[in-house]
Amino acid sequence: MAGFTGATRRRAAAWSTAGAALAAMLALTGPAAAHQAPDADAAGAAQTPCEPLTKFRPRNFRDSAEITNRFYPLVSGYEYTLQGFSDTGGGLQPHTVVLFVTDFVKDVAGVTTRVLWDVDTNDGVLAESELAFQAQDKDRNVWVLGEYPEEFDENGQFTGAPSTWITGQEDARGGVLVPGKPKKGKEFLEGYAPEIDFLDCGEVHRTHQDNVCTPNGCYDGVLVIDETSPLDEEGGVQRKFYAPGVGNVKITAIDDPEGETLVLVSKRKLPLAERLRADLEALKLEKRAYEISEVYRSTDPMQLDPSSPDVVKQKIVAAPSAH
Repeated sequence: MAGFTGATRRRAAAWSTAGAALAAMLALTGPAAAHQAPDADAAGAAQTPCEPLTKFRPRNFRDSAEITNRFYPLVSGYEYTLQGFSDTGGGLQPHTVVLFVTDFVKDVAGVTTRVLWDVDTNDGVLAESELAFQAQDKDRNVWVLGEYPEEFDENGQFTGAPSTWITGQEDARGGVLVPGKPKKGKEFLEGYAPEIDFLDCGEVHRTHQDNVCTPNGCYDGVLVIDETSPLDEEGGVQRKFYAPGVGNVKITAIDDPEGETLVLVSKRKLPLAERLRADLEALKLEKRAYEISEVYRSTDPMQLDPSSPDVVKQKIVAAPSAH
């Protein structure tokens, strides 16, 4: 970077301060947990209505936090905003989902996952704040290997995180969210956690749909996946649309009492200050997870991604106060 303008000096000072905050919070996230990767056939051995797309084997995950699936690419520092409506019991209300791809990775069941931070609001009131752990295998199947969703009441007050699940803990097992080589009609397990009655299944509805439009643009060659929860017989179908090179651009509902519909309204790389704030919020969420969730306490703390070439991440790691 040539020169050292006033703007650059302010940015450098912000990085130094943020580096100290990140280092301090990383020290508070919780103790490293001793664990072993679950056996692919032993973890979650019970049969489910939808079988895994492929067996879960940690050795099949190389550079697994770098998610390059054609229909679901995830790059750290990016924020996706989807807006629409859902019915949570009081009629249709404005619903917003903001997904941030953090600069952190986390070992889950012997696999390095990318940490995502997802915030849901209903009519402007916080409903859920979640950490999700996703990874890509050698065939570019994108897996979800665990979730820590904090729940809030209609007044935005924290009520707990009873739906937390982690692959390998309490017979939970992850599954594929987006296949690397989708085939029409193929069904697959997305996630199963018997202790909390969680079961999600996916089915490839279409491998190529054109003219899928949102306020952010129209897309061709879209992958369409139907998601169901067999344990919830009245839950209907959630249909998700994944545009090449973009990701999830639209969600619709079929026979779903909540009638959730969402469209992508924004995809952007956050500026430095916002990116740091989002990373810090994710760390705060993990700190609370260690305090309240026995399942989460079985995991190692998330870490800044050591392999990313991203300049922003490198500055965080290199900040003098972070050592």
